[in-house]
Amino acid sequence: MGLTRTDGPLSSYAPATVNYAIDGPPHKLLLHPFPRRVRAEVAGRTVLDTRRGALLHESNLLPVLYVPEADLDTGLLVPSGHTTHCPFKGDAAYRSIQVGDTIRADTVWNYPEPVPAASWLHGLAALYWGAADAWYDEDEQVFAHLTDPCTRVDVRPTHRHVVVTHVAPDGSTTVLAESHRPSVLSETGLPNRWYLPPEDVTVALSAGRTRTRCPYKGEAHYRHADLPGGTRLTDAFWLYPDPLPESARIAGLLCTAGGRRDDGSEVTVTVDGDPA
Repeated sequence: MGLTRTDGPLSSYAPATVNYAIDGPPHKLLLHPFPRRVRAEVAGRTVLDTRRGALLHESNLLPVLYVPEADLDTGLLVPSGHTTHCPFKGDAAYRSIQVGDTIRADTVWNYPEPVPAASWLHGLAALYWGAADAWYDEDEQVFAHLTDPCTRVDVRPTHRHVVVTHVAPDGSTTVLAESHRPSVLSETGLPNRWYLPPEDVTVALSAGRTRTRCPYKGEAHYRHADLPGGTRLTDAFWLYPDPLPESARIAGLLCTAGGRRDDGSEVTVTVDGDPA
């Protein structure tokens, strides 16, 4: 994320505020070793176990783990006729995973004859993240994707003035939250997020069922906002009840990204009077 997305140096939209030029195509590839053991399981069987994995950073995409063929349990792989073409890597051949009655079709791919500019992909293969039931970074289960060594998360307390407002389709407004004691979370490649104490939310909240996972922050739980008059804003806020250690400062704090909603209304977030 840090290298390849938004204004990272390997994205297609790299900033002009540099004193160097990268001599290469607009779409760039960079493969470098991942420093820890990684395992993936399907139906209780380990299908991938590597100490020699490498992350492929590719312009505008999240990094993807590639491993030597020997680090896959090839006895669980079934050849497939599926192929895809990438102009930057070559023609990919696919295999399915079969563990007993469990089949994950077309989920392992490799480049038998990669293009010359990516010849180092020869002998390596990748597994779709969602095809595995569980992934482990050393002995810790990880979710969403492997953490990128080029990405970091910083959380800082601040006294800046944050206001969250709901704007109905008819133009009427309701303040959902207002705080002079937020915490700002800065995550590489993403806009700042403002996390607020629950006491600074000015409308009633009710628990939702939505859960999302972040490899840097943990599992997010969502809350509906119930406005005066009976309007409910589904999944208006989220919080991390038990965040990962590197994001411990946001435990129990509430956040919203703002934006337009399906009903035509909008949630806005301002910081010191400016749009967040």
